[in-house]
Amino acid sequence: MNAAIGYFAIAGVAVASALIGFYGLRVSRTTSDFYVASRTVRPWWNASAIGGEYLSAASFLGIAGLILLTGSSALWFPIGYTAGYLMLLLFVAAPLRRSGAYTIPDFTEARLESLWARRVTSTLVIVIGWFYIVPQLQGAALTVRITTGLPAWVGSLAVAIIVAVVVAAGGMRSITFVQAFQFWLKLTALAIPVVAILLLVGDVPPALPPVEAFPPSAGPGDLEVYRTVSLMVALLLGTLGLPHVLVRFYTNPDGVAARRTTVIVLVLLSVFYLFPTAFGFLGRAFAPDLAQSGDADALILLLPGRLISGPLGDVLTALVIAGAFAAFLSTSSGLVVSLAGVISQDLLGGSVRGFRIAAVISSFVPLIVALATEPAGLAGSVGLVFAFTASTLCPVLLLGIWWRGLTARGAIAGMLTGAVLSGVAILGGGLVAGPLPALRPFLEQPAAWTVPVAVLVTVLVSLGDRRGIPRGTDRFLTRLHVPEPAATSGRGG
Repeated sequence: MNAAIGYFAIAGVAVASALIGFYGLRVSRTTSDFYVASRTVRPWWNASAIGGEYLSAASFLGIAGLILLTGSSALWFPIGYTAGYLMLLLFVAAPLRRSGAYTIPDFTEARLESLWARRVTSTLVIVIGWFYIVPQLQGAALTVRITTGLPAWVGSLAVAIIVAVVVAAGGMRSITFVQAFQFWLKLTALAIPVVAILLLVGDVPPALPPVEAFPPSAGPGDLEVYRTVSLMVALLLGTLGLPHVLVRFYTNPDGVAARRTTVIVLVLLSVFYLFPTAFGFLGRAFAPDLAQSGDADALILLLPGRLISGPLGDVLTALVIAGAFAAFLSTSSGLVVSLAGVISQDLLGGSVRGFRIAAVISSFVPLIVALATEPAGLAGSVGLVFAFTASTLCPVLLLGIWWRGLTARGAIAGMLTGAVLSGVAILGGGLVAGPLPALRPFLEQPAAWTVPVAVLVTVLVSLGDRRGIPRGTDRFLTRLHVPEPAATSGRGG
Protein backbone atom coordinates (compact mmCIF):
# COMPACT_ATOMS: atom_id res chain seq x y z
CA MET A 1 0.00 0.00 0.00
CA ASN A 2 1.18 3.50 -0.87
CA ALA A 3 1.95 5.20 2.47
CA ALA A 4 1.09 8.61 1.00
CA ILE A 5 -2.55 7.51 0.70
CA GLY A 6 -2.66 6.72 4.41
CA TYR A 7 -1.03 10.00 5.41
CA PHE A 8 -3.42 12.00 3.23
CA ALA A 9 -6.59 10.26 4.46
CA ILE A 10 -5.69 10.38 8.15
CA ALA A 11 -4.56 14.01 7.99
CA GLY A 12 -7.72 14.98 6.12
CA VAL A 13 -10.04 13.47 8.72
CA ALA A 14 -8.06 14.93 11.60
CA VAL A 15 -8.05 18.45 10.13
CA ALA A 16 -11.75 18.34 9.19
CA SER A 17 -12.73 17.07 12.65
CA ALA A 18 -10.64 19.76 14.34
CA LEU A 19 -12.11 22.55 12.21
CA ILE A 20 -15.69 21.40 12.81
CA GLY A 21 -14.95 21.02 16.51
CA PHE A 22 -13.58 24.53 16.78
CA TYR A 23 -16.65 25.84 14.97
CA GLY A 24 -18.68 24.22 17.75
CA LEU A 25 -16.44 25.98 20.26
CA ARG A 26 -17.69 29.32 18.94
CA VAL A 27 -21.24 28.46 20.04
CA SER A 28 -20.34 26.75 23.34
CA ARG A 29 -20.92 29.40 25.94
CA THR A 30 -22.29 27.84 29.11
CA THR A 31 -21.72 24.85 31.37
CA SER A 32 -24.90 23.31 29.93
CA ASP A 33 -23.39 23.63 26.44
CA PHE A 34 -20.40 21.59 27.54
CA TYR A 35 -22.38 18.83 29.26
CA VAL A 36 -25.59 18.40 27.20
CA ALA A 37 -25.45 21.05 24.42
CA SER A 38 -28.10 23.03 26.37
CA ARG A 39 -30.65 20.32 25.43
CA THR A 40 -31.25 21.86 21.99
CA VAL A 41 -30.12 19.09 19.60
CA ARG A 42 -32.88 18.05 17.19
CA PRO A 43 -33.63 14.39 16.31
CA TRP A 44 -31.93 14.03 12.90
CA TRP A 45 -28.82 15.85 14.02
CA ASN A 46 -28.66 13.94 17.29
CA ALA A 47 -29.29 10.60 15.56
CA SER A 48 -26.39 11.27 13.20
CA ALA A 49 -24.17 12.12 16.17
CA ILE A 50 -25.25 8.95 18.01
CA GLY A 51 -24.45 6.92 14.91
CA GLY A 52 -21.08 8.64 14.78
CA GLU A 53 -20.12 7.74 18.33
CA TYR A 54 -21.78 4.31 18.48
CA LEU A 55 -20.25 2.92 15.27
CA SER A 56 -16.83 2.22 16.71
CA ALA A 57 -13.76 0.31 15.57
CA ALA A 58 -15.70 -2.89 16.24
CA SER A 59 -18.44 -1.84 13.82
CA PHE A 60 -16.25 -0.35 11.08
CA LEU A 61 -13.41 -2.90 11.03
CA GLY A 62 -14.23 -5.65 13.51
CA ILE A 63 -17.50 -7.00 12.07
CA ALA A 64 -16.05 -7.49 8.60
CA GLY A 65 -13.01 -9.19 10.14
CA LEU A 66 -15.18 -11.45 12.27
CA ILE A 67 -17.31 -12.45 9.27
CA LEU A 68 -14.10 -13.21 7.39
CA LEU A 69 -13.08 -15.55 10.22
CA THR A 70 -16.37 -17.15 11.22
CA GLY A 71 -18.85 -16.52 8.41
CA SER A 72 -22.56 -16.02 9.00
CA SER A 73 -22.37 -16.70 12.74
CA ALA A 74 -20.82 -13.24 13.12
CA LEU A 75 -24.05 -11.65 11.87
CA TRP A 76 -25.33 -11.71 15.46
CA PHE A 77 -23.05 -8.76 16.20
CA PRO A 78 -24.70 -6.21 13.84
CA ILE A 79 -28.12 -7.60 14.73
CA GLY A 80 -27.43 -7.16 18.44
CA TYR A 81 -25.85 -3.73 18.06
CA THR A 82 -28.92 -2.50 16.18
CA ALA A 83 -31.57 -4.25 18.28
CA GLY A 84 -30.10 -2.72 21.43
CA TYR A 85 -31.53 0.59 20.31
CA LEU A 86 -34.98 -0.94 20.12
CA MET A 87 -34.59 -1.77 23.82
CA LEU A 88 -33.57 1.84 24.42
CA LEU A 89 -36.64 3.07 22.57
CA LEU A 90 -39.01 0.84 24.53
CA PHE A 91 -37.65 1.12 28.05
CA VAL A 92 -35.16 3.93 28.60
CA ALA A 93 -34.98 6.86 26.17
CA ALA A 94 -37.87 9.11 27.19
CA PRO A 95 -37.91 8.38 30.97
CA LEU A 96 -34.18 8.95 31.23
CA ARG A 97 -34.47 12.22 29.36
CA ARG A 98 -37.21 13.39 31.76
CA SER A 99 -35.06 12.67 34.80
CA GLY A 100 -33.25 15.97 34.32
CA ALA A 101 -29.85 14.40 35.06
CA TYR A 102 -26.63 15.19 33.21
CA THR A 103 -24.97 11.79 33.73
CA ILE A 104 -25.83 8.24 34.81
CA PRO A 105 -24.45 8.85 38.33
CA ASP A 106 -26.71 11.92 38.51
CA PHE A 107 -29.64 9.64 37.72
CA THR A 108 -28.80 6.98 40.32
CA GLU A 109 -28.22 9.57 43.04
CA ALA A 110 -31.51 11.34 42.29
CA ARG A 111 -33.46 8.08 42.05
CA LEU A 112 -31.98 6.39 45.12
CA GLU A 113 -31.08 9.46 47.19
CA SER A 114 -27.72 7.89 47.97
CA LEU A 115 -24.22 9.31 47.62
CA TRP A 116 -22.73 5.81 47.81
CA ALA A 117 -24.89 4.61 44.92
CA ARG A 118 -23.58 7.54 42.95
CA ARG A 119 -19.97 6.73 43.79
CA VAL A 120 -20.29 3.10 42.74
CA THR A 121 -22.04 4.11 39.52
CA SER A 122 -19.39 6.72 38.77
CA THR A 123 -16.61 4.18 39.24
CA LEU A 124 -18.31 1.72 36.89
CA VAL A 125 -18.94 4.41 34.26
CA ILE A 126 -15.26 5.35 34.31
CA VAL A 127 -14.09 1.72 34.10
CA ILE A 128 -16.51 0.95 31.24
CA GLY A 129 -15.56 4.10 29.36
CA TRP A 130 -11.83 3.57 29.66
CA PHE A 131 -11.99 -0.05 28.56
CA TYR A 132 -14.25 0.89 25.63
CA ILE A 133 -11.74 3.50 24.48
CA VAL A 134 -8.87 0.98 24.49
CA PRO A 135 -10.12 -0.96 21.39
CA GLN A 136 -10.56 2.35 19.54
CA LEU A 137 -6.94 3.26 20.20
CA GLN A 138 -5.79 -0.23 19.23
CA GLY A 139 -7.82 0.02 16.02
CA ALA A 140 -6.08 3.32 15.25
CA ALA A 141 -2.73 1.64 15.89
CA LEU A 142 -3.62 -1.14 13.44
CA THR A 143 -4.76 1.35 10.79
CA VAL A 144 -1.65 3.50 11.01
CA ARG A 145 0.65 0.46 10.92
CA ILE A 146 -1.09 -1.10 7.92
CA THR A 147 -1.56 2.08 5.88
CA THR A 148 1.54 4.17 6.59
CA GLY A 149 4.17 1.83 7.93
CA LEU A 150 4.66 4.03 11.00
CA PRO A 151 4.96 2.42 14.46
CA ALA A 152 1.56 1.33 15.75
CA TRP A 153 1.74 3.55 18.83
CA VAL A 154 1.61 6.64 16.61
CA GLY A 155 -2.02 5.93 15.72
CA SER A 156 -3.08 5.51 19.34
CA LEU A 157 -1.29 8.67 20.40
CA ALA A 158 -2.73 10.72 17.52
CA VAL A 159 -6.31 9.76 18.37
CA ALA A 160 -5.80 10.49 22.08
CA ILE A 161 -4.36 13.94 21.39
CA ILE A 162 -7.01 14.95 18.82
CA VAL A 163 -9.89 13.77 21.03
CA ALA A 164 -8.50 15.47 24.13
CA VAL A 165 -8.08 18.79 22.31
CA VAL A 166 -11.47 18.82 20.58
CA VAL A 167 -13.47 17.68 23.61
CA ALA A 168 -11.68 20.01 26.02
CA ALA A 169 -12.18 22.91 23.66
CA GLY A 170 -15.88 22.62 22.92
CA GLY A 171 -17.57 19.93 25.02
CA MET A 172 -20.82 18.25 23.99
CA ARG A 173 -22.04 20.92 21.57
CA SER A 174 -18.75 20.86 19.67
CA ILE A 175 -18.58 17.07 19.58
CA THR A 176 -22.16 16.86 18.27
CA PHE A 177 -21.16 18.68 15.08
CA VAL A 178 -18.04 16.50 14.70
CA GLN A 179 -19.78 13.18 15.28
CA ALA A 180 -22.63 13.92 12.88
CA PHE A 181 -20.06 14.65 10.16
CA GLN A 182 -18.11 11.50 11.04
CA PHE A 183 -21.18 9.26 10.80
CA TRP A 184 -21.90 10.27 7.24
CA LEU A 185 -18.22 9.99 6.38
CA LYS A 186 -18.15 6.43 7.76
CA LEU A 187 -21.29 5.44 5.87
CA THR A 188 -19.93 6.89 2.63
CA ALA A 189 -16.52 5.31 3.21
CA LEU A 190 -18.08 1.84 3.29
CA ALA A 191 -20.94 2.21 0.83
CA ILE A 192 -18.98 3.56 -2.14
CA PRO A 193 -16.21 0.91 -2.06
CA VAL A 194 -18.72 -1.93 -1.66
CA VAL A 195 -20.76 -0.72 -4.63
CA ALA A 196 -17.60 -0.16 -6.70
CA ILE A 197 -16.28 -3.65 -5.91
CA LEU A 198 -19.59 -5.30 -6.76
CA LEU A 199 -19.80 -3.40 -10.07
CA LEU A 200 -16.19 -3.68 -11.19
CA VAL A 201 -15.14 -7.14 -10.03
CA GLY A 202 -18.41 -8.97 -10.25
CA ASP A 203 -17.03 -11.21 -13.04
CA VAL A 204 -13.73 -11.99 -11.30
CA PRO A 205 -13.69 -15.58 -10.01
CA PRO A 206 -13.26 -15.68 -6.23
CA ALA A 207 -10.23 -17.16 -4.58
CA LEU A 208 -10.57 -20.72 -3.39
CA PRO A 209 -9.42 -20.74 0.22
CA PRO A 210 -7.71 -23.82 1.58
CA VAL A 211 -9.80 -25.83 3.98
CA GLU A 212 -7.71 -24.67 6.94
CA ALA A 213 -8.20 -20.96 6.13
CA PHE A 214 -11.43 -20.83 8.12
CA PRO A 215 -12.34 -22.58 11.37
CA PRO A 216 -14.58 -25.64 11.06
CA SER A 217 -18.28 -25.35 11.68
CA ALA A 218 -19.26 -25.81 15.27
CA GLY A 219 -20.82 -29.08 16.23
CA PRO A 220 -23.66 -29.73 18.70
CA GLY A 221 -21.17 -30.16 21.53
CA ASP A 222 -19.75 -26.67 21.12
CA LEU A 223 -22.54 -24.92 23.04
CA GLU A 224 -23.12 -22.55 20.13
CA VAL A 225 -26.70 -21.94 21.23
CA TYR A 226 -25.47 -20.79 24.63
CA ARG A 227 -22.79 -18.55 23.06
CA THR A 228 -25.34 -16.94 20.76
CA VAL A 229 -27.89 -16.34 23.49
CA SER A 230 -25.25 -14.93 25.82
CA LEU A 231 -23.87 -12.65 23.11
CA MET A 232 -27.35 -11.30 22.38
CA VAL A 233 -27.99 -10.68 26.09
CA ALA A 234 -24.73 -8.73 26.25
CA LEU A 235 -25.42 -6.66 23.14
CA LEU A 236 -29.11 -5.98 23.79
CA LEU A 237 -28.76 -5.06 27.46
CA GLY A 238 -25.26 -3.66 27.27
CA THR A 239 -26.45 -0.92 24.94
CA LEU A 240 -28.79 0.31 27.68
CA GLY A 241 -25.88 1.05 30.00
CA LEU A 242 -23.32 2.60 27.67
CA PRO A 243 -22.55 6.00 29.20
CA HIS A 244 -21.67 7.73 25.93
CA VAL A 245 -24.96 6.61 24.38
CA LEU A 246 -27.24 7.50 27.29
CA VAL A 247 -25.85 11.00 27.71
CA ARG A 248 -27.02 11.75 24.16
CA PHE A 249 -30.67 11.55 25.21
CA TYR A 250 -30.11 14.43 27.62
CA THR A 251 -29.27 16.66 24.65
CA ASN A 252 -32.74 16.39 23.07
CA PRO A 253 -35.23 19.18 23.79
CA ASP A 254 -37.79 16.73 25.24
CA GLY A 255 -38.77 13.09 25.53
CA VAL A 256 -40.71 13.09 22.26
CA ALA A 257 -37.53 14.18 20.48
CA ALA A 258 -35.60 11.48 22.34
CA ARG A 259 -37.95 8.79 21.03
CA ARG A 260 -37.79 10.18 17.49
CA THR A 261 -34.02 10.22 17.73
CA THR A 262 -33.99 6.55 18.68
CA VAL A 263 -36.22 5.56 15.75
CA ILE A 264 -33.95 7.44 13.33
CA VAL A 265 -30.88 5.78 14.86
CA LEU A 266 -32.43 2.35 14.25
CA VAL A 267 -32.84 3.21 10.57
CA LEU A 268 -29.33 4.63 10.23
CA LEU A 269 -27.70 1.64 11.96
CA SER A 270 -29.67 -0.85 9.88
CA VAL A 271 -28.42 0.79 6.68
CA PHE A 272 -24.84 1.13 7.90
CA TYR A 273 -24.40 -2.50 8.95
CA LEU A 274 -25.24 -3.74 5.45
CA PHE A 275 -21.84 -2.58 4.25
CA PRO A 276 -19.34 -4.07 6.74
CA THR A 277 -21.35 -7.29 6.38
CA ALA A 278 -20.90 -7.15 2.60
CA PHE A 279 -17.19 -6.44 3.07
CA GLY A 280 -16.85 -9.51 5.28
CA PHE A 281 -18.38 -11.87 2.72
CA LEU A 282 -16.39 -10.28 -0.10
CA GLY A 283 -13.30 -10.92 2.01
CA ARG A 284 -14.17 -14.60 2.39
CA ALA A 285 -14.42 -14.80 -1.40
CA PHE A 286 -11.42 -12.73 -2.45
CA ALA A 287 -9.01 -12.40 0.53
CA PRO A 288 -9.18 -15.58 2.63
CA ASP A 289 -5.44 -15.36 3.31
CA LEU A 290 -6.06 -12.51 5.77
CA ALA A 291 -7.83 -14.99 8.03
CA GLN A 292 -4.58 -16.95 8.36
CA SER A 293 -2.17 -14.03 8.63
CA GLY A 294 -3.88 -12.49 11.68
CA ASP A 295 -4.91 -9.35 9.76
CA ALA A 296 -8.65 -10.04 9.59
CA ASP A 297 -9.48 -6.68 11.20
CA ALA A 298 -7.57 -4.97 8.34
CA LEU A 299 -9.82 -6.50 5.67
CA ILE A 300 -11.72 -3.29 4.91
CA LEU A 301 -8.46 -1.34 4.63
CA LEU A 302 -6.82 -3.79 2.23
CA LEU A 303 -9.59 -5.21 0.05
CA PRO A 304 -10.31 -2.21 -2.26
CA GLY A 305 -6.64 -1.90 -3.25
CA ARG A 306 -6.39 -5.63 -3.90
CA LEU A 307 -9.40 -5.81 -6.17
CA ILE A 308 -9.27 -2.44 -7.95
CA SER A 309 -5.98 -1.18 -9.32
CA GLY A 310 -4.91 2.28 -10.43
CA PRO A 311 -6.15 5.69 -9.27
CA LEU A 312 -9.67 4.46 -8.48
CA GLY A 313 -8.29 1.82 -6.13
CA ASP A 314 -6.18 4.49 -4.43
CA VAL A 315 -9.21 6.75 -3.98
CA LEU A 316 -11.30 3.94 -2.51
CA THR A 317 -8.46 2.96 -0.19
CA ALA A 318 -8.09 6.54 1.01
CA LEU A 319 -11.84 6.66 1.61
CA VAL A 320 -11.93 3.56 3.82
CA ILE A 321 -8.86 4.75 5.75
CA ALA A 322 -10.59 8.08 6.38
CA GLY A 323 -13.75 6.30 7.50
CA ALA A 324 -11.82 4.03 9.86
CA PHE A 325 -10.02 6.95 11.48
CA ALA A 326 -13.32 8.79 11.81
CA ALA A 327 -14.68 5.73 13.67
CA PHE A 328 -11.86 5.84 16.20
CA LEU A 329 -12.21 9.59 16.70
CA SER A 330 -16.00 9.73 17.00
CA THR A 331 -16.46 6.89 19.47
CA SER A 332 -13.51 8.00 21.58
CA SER A 333 -14.89 11.56 21.61
CA GLY A 334 -18.30 10.44 22.82
CA LEU A 335 -16.76 8.33 25.56
CA VAL A 336 -14.44 11.11 26.68
CA VAL A 337 -17.35 13.58 26.85
CA SER A 338 -19.35 11.24 29.08
CA LEU A 339 -16.35 10.40 31.26
CA ALA A 340 -15.32 14.02 31.57
CA GLY A 341 -18.82 14.90 32.75
CA VAL A 342 -18.72 12.24 35.47
CA ILE A 343 -15.16 12.96 36.64
CA SER A 344 -15.69 16.71 36.58
CA GLN A 345 -18.90 16.63 38.59
CA ASP A 346 -17.70 14.07 41.13
CA LEU A 347 -14.11 15.22 41.64
CA LEU A 348 -13.51 18.63 40.06
CA GLY A 349 -16.52 20.74 41.01
CA GLY A 350 -18.48 20.48 37.77
CA SER A 351 -17.03 23.65 36.21
CA VAL A 352 -16.00 24.08 32.58
CA ARG A 353 -12.35 24.11 33.70
CA GLY A 354 -12.92 20.86 35.59
CA PHE A 355 -14.55 19.37 32.48
CA ARG A 356 -11.50 20.23 30.40
CA ILE A 357 -9.07 18.72 32.89
CA ALA A 358 -11.21 15.59 33.10
CA ALA A 359 -11.28 15.34 29.27
CA VAL A 360 -7.49 15.21 29.15
CA ILE A 361 -7.35 12.60 31.92
CA SER A 362 -10.05 10.52 30.23
CA SER A 363 -8.10 10.50 26.96
CA PHE A 364 -4.68 9.54 28.24
CA VAL A 365 -5.39 6.89 30.89
CA PRO A 366 -6.78 4.44 28.27
CA LEU A 367 -3.86 5.38 26.01
CA ILE A 368 -1.49 3.96 28.61
CA VAL A 369 -3.57 0.76 28.80
CA ALA A 370 -3.71 0.45 25.01
CA LEU A 371 0.05 0.82 24.67
CA ALA A 372 0.72 -1.67 27.48
CA THR A 373 -1.58 -4.48 26.25
CA GLU A 374 -1.71 -6.73 23.21
CA PRO A 375 -4.68 -6.02 20.91
CA ALA A 376 -7.33 -8.69 20.53
CA GLY A 377 -10.08 -8.92 17.92
CA LEU A 378 -11.91 -5.60 17.86
CA ALA A 379 -15.46 -6.96 17.76
CA GLY A 380 -14.75 -9.50 20.49
CA SER A 381 -13.12 -6.93 22.77
CA VAL A 382 -16.06 -4.55 22.51
CA GLY A 383 -18.47 -7.46 23.03
CA LEU A 384 -16.89 -8.14 26.42
CA VAL A 385 -17.34 -4.48 27.40
CA PHE A 386 -21.03 -4.86 26.53
CA ALA A 387 -21.22 -7.95 28.76
CA PHE A 388 -19.70 -6.03 31.67
CA THR A 389 -22.08 -3.10 31.12
CA ALA A 390 -25.11 -5.39 30.87
CA SER A 391 -24.14 -6.97 34.20
CA THR A 392 -23.62 -3.72 36.10
CA LEU A 393 -25.36 -0.53 34.95
CA CYS A 394 -28.22 -1.99 32.92
CA PRO A 395 -30.09 -3.70 35.83
CA VAL A 396 -29.96 -0.54 37.94
CA LEU A 397 -31.22 1.64 35.10
CA LEU A 398 -34.10 -0.65 34.19
CA LEU A 399 -35.16 -1.33 37.78
CA GLY A 400 -34.65 2.31 38.71
CA ILE A 401 -37.02 3.40 35.96
CA TRP A 402 -39.62 0.65 36.22
CA TRP A 403 -39.62 -0.75 39.78
CA ARG A 404 -40.60 1.25 42.83
CA GLY A 405 -38.97 -1.20 45.25
CA LEU A 406 -35.35 -0.56 44.25
CA THR A 407 -33.17 0.64 47.13
CA ALA A 408 -29.64 2.00 47.30
CA ARG A 409 -28.35 -1.12 49.09
CA GLY A 410 -29.94 -3.36 46.46
CA ALA A 411 -28.51 -1.31 43.60
CA ILE A 412 -25.00 -1.28 45.09
CA ALA A 413 -25.10 -5.01 45.83
CA GLY A 414 -26.27 -5.79 42.31
CA MET A 415 -23.71 -3.56 40.62
CA LEU A 416 -20.84 -4.99 42.66
CA THR A 417 -22.01 -8.56 42.07
CA GLY A 418 -22.24 -8.02 38.32
CA ALA A 419 -18.88 -6.27 38.25
CA VAL A 420 -17.09 -9.02 40.18
CA LEU A 421 -18.63 -11.93 38.28
CA SER A 422 -18.24 -10.50 34.79
CA GLY A 423 -14.85 -9.01 35.61
CA VAL A 424 -13.49 -12.33 36.85
CA ALA A 425 -14.92 -14.14 33.81
CA ILE A 426 -13.41 -11.63 31.37
CA LEU A 427 -10.02 -11.10 32.99
CA GLY A 428 -9.45 -14.49 34.59
CA GLY A 429 -11.37 -16.75 32.25
CA GLY A 430 -8.25 -17.95 30.48
CA LEU A 431 -6.68 -19.19 33.70
CA VAL A 432 -9.82 -21.03 34.78
CA ALA A 433 -10.61 -22.48 31.35
CA GLY A 434 -7.19 -24.14 31.13
CA PRO A 435 -7.73 -26.81 33.82
CA LEU A 436 -11.54 -26.73 33.36
CA PRO A 437 -12.20 -26.53 29.59
CA ALA A 438 -15.89 -27.27 30.04
CA LEU A 439 -16.30 -23.80 31.55
CA ARG A 440 -14.71 -21.99 28.59
CA PRO A 441 -17.97 -21.01 26.80
CA PHE A 442 -19.45 -19.68 30.03
CA LEU A 443 -16.38 -17.52 30.70
CA GLU A 444 -15.90 -16.31 27.13
CA GLN A 445 -19.55 -15.19 26.93
CA PRO A 446 -20.63 -14.62 30.55
CA ALA A 447 -23.65 -12.32 30.15
CA ALA A 448 -26.26 -15.11 30.06
CA TRP A 449 -25.53 -15.96 33.70
CA THR A 450 -23.94 -12.81 35.14
CA VAL A 451 -26.89 -10.56 34.22
CA PRO A 452 -29.59 -12.76 35.87
CA VAL A 453 -27.46 -13.18 39.00
CA ALA A 454 -26.90 -9.40 39.23
CA VAL A 455 -30.64 -8.74 38.81
CA LEU A 456 -31.55 -11.40 41.38
CA VAL A 457 -29.14 -9.96 43.95
CA THR A 458 -30.46 -6.44 43.32
CA VAL A 459 -34.07 -7.53 43.80
CA LEU A 460 -33.48 -9.74 46.86
CA VAL A 461 -31.41 -7.16 48.71
CA SER A 462 -33.96 -4.46 47.90
CA LEU A 463 -36.83 -6.64 49.12
CA GLY A 464 -34.98 -7.19 52.37
CA ASP A 465 -34.44 -3.44 52.71
CA ARG A 466 -37.97 -2.10 52.28
CA ARG A 467 -37.30 0.71 54.73
CA GLY A 468 -34.54 1.86 52.40
CA ILE A 469 -36.97 2.89 49.65
CA PRO A 470 -36.37 6.64 49.22
CA ARG A 471 -39.16 8.91 50.39
CA GLY A 472 -39.24 10.75 47.10
CA THR A 473 -39.57 7.60 44.97
CA ASP A 474 -43.20 8.10 43.95
CA ARG A 475 -42.63 11.71 43.00
CA PHE A 476 -39.51 10.84 41.00
CA LEU A 477 -41.18 7.95 39.14
CA THR A 478 -44.15 10.18 38.31
CA ARG A 479 -41.70 12.63 36.79
CA LEU A 480 -40.16 9.87 34.68
CA HIS A 481 -43.41 8.45 33.37
CA VAL A 482 -45.79 11.39 33.00
CA PRO A 483 -46.84 11.70 29.32
CA GLU A 484 -44.56 14.14 27.57
CA PRO A 485 -47.26 16.52 26.23
CA ALA A 486 -48.52 17.01 29.80
CA ALA A 487 -44.99 17.61 31.01
CA THR A 488 -44.16 20.11 28.26
CA SER A 489 -47.52 21.78 27.73
CA GLY A 490 -47.94 20.15 24.34
CA ARG A 491 -44.53 21.10 22.97
CA GLY A 492 -43.23 18.47 20.56
CA GLY A 493 -39.72 17.64 19.31
